[in-house]
Amino acid sequence: QVQLVESGGGSVQAGGSLRLSCSASGLTFRSACMGWFRQAPGKERERVATMTGYVISDYDYADSVKGRFTISRDSAKNTLYLQMTSLQPEDTAMYYCAARGTSYCPGLPGAYNYWGQGTQVTVSS
Repeated sequence: QVQLVESGGGSVQAGGSLRLSCSASGLTFRSACMGWFRQAPGKERERVATMTGYVISDYDYADSVKGRFTISRDSAKNTLYLQMTSLQPEDTAMYYCAARGTSYCPGLPGAYNYWGQGTQVTVSS
């Protein structure tokens, strides 16, 4: 049974930083496509960042977070991270960790098999 558990959300002021963590179990972590998605009230869920599995990973970021957010993984700890800097009010959303059983990372949320419960990020101006 695959489980993804996020942590690290919270409330910060604009310009601040947060690091989200996602602890994964029940899947071959190092080879799985892993990613972060977010959903703001009244909006569709969108990809924030994804990374493919294996030794050399391909990364994809939403244009709105490029240069501010960094996705990474620690395969020894089966943990995925999202380092968020220069946070802005428009980054306010519920952030979800997601995974697929294959190494390829599509952009659409519907392509992901596994989801965490989400962690709230609120950025005030």
